[in-house]
Parts: sequence; structure tokens; C-alpha cells
Amino acid sequence: MSEAVPSGNLTRGERVPAIERASGRPWAEWLRLFEAANASTIGHSEIAKVARAALPDSLENPDWWAQGIAIAYEQHAGLRVPGQSTSGTFRVGASRTLPLDRDAAIAAWDAAHGELTEHRGHAAGPARTSRTEKRSFWRFSLDGAGKVEVSATPKGEDRVILAVSQEGLPDGDRIEEWRAHWKALLAEL
Repeated sequence: MSEAVPSGNLTRGERVPAIERASGRPWAEWLRLFEAANASTIGHSEIAKVARAALPDSLENPDWWAQGIAIAYEQHAGLRVPGQSTSGTFRVGASRTLPLDRDAAIAAWDAAHGELTEHRGHAAGPARTSRTEKRSFWRFSLDGAGKVEVSATPKGEDRVILAVSQEGLPDGDRIEEWRAHWKALLAEL
């Protein structure tokens, strides 16, 4: 990471109960496990491996949970603050469920917001679209404010989760302002 962050428990409060429920392990026990592994010195990937090894095999999507537990520990230990990536930059996201299929959701985003040349004073680069077996995407860069990905993921047969994620913010000072911006654009659809 590029800068030291303040130490102390900065874990987003809503994460801990979910981690405890999913893992069947109290947060204090997770902390003891990480301390025994000297996790504050081993880096994110290794912390996630420690978490993954301690999760029950019956847990659905254990790799995803291991990543979330590692992030929660890093926040708790002051290794990163909420919204900060392992690279030291910050990210923010917002989402909305819509009664559309994934391609129609991307088309709706493009029709409503595709002609915007800037977001919050940052010039928008040209958009690129792509599609995988599971998702459809609409991506662009923002001058001085990272990259934006709009993704549409089916949720059942007649709904989609349209998510906007922005990565590469230089600091976390304006995360909530960016979140409000993306939520407002999603609300227009």
C-alpha cells in the first residue's frame, strides 16, 4: 500500500455478524487465528488463505467468504480502511435490481447515460462493451478518478442486478459522494 492507515478497528460493523453467521466462528476467534498466523505481516493473499483454511467445507462460496474475512481483518488491524483495495487505491459501488434481462439493462444504461462526457468533473473516456457467459459489461475510464464498470448479472429469469463499480480513486475522502452519484444515475433507469 502507498500510505500507512490509522490502526484500530475500522471494520465495517455490518460485516462482522455476517462473517460470524456464515463461518460459525465468533469474530474474537478469527482475530486469535489471524494473530497466531502473524497476519498483519503476510499480505492479503496469505491472509485470505488463512481464512479459507478455517472455513467449513459446507459453506457455500468459501473463496468469496475468505476474501471478505481477510478484508475485514485488514480493516480491523488498520492495514486498510473501508473502500481501500490491496493496491492502496479506493473503490466504490452501487447497484439496483431491474425487471430487465442483462443486455436490456446495459442498453438502458447506455441510452440514459452513454452520452455523458464527464462525471463529477472528471472527463469520461470512450465506453467499451463486452459480454461473458454470466454478465454483460459497459466500461469506461475517468480522467483522474479511475475506471468504471457497469455490469448486469441475471437474478432469476426476469430480473437483473445492475451494478456500478469504480476503482482507482486516489483517496477515500469522496467515496460517499461518488456512491451517491452512481445511485442517482441508477435511480433514473
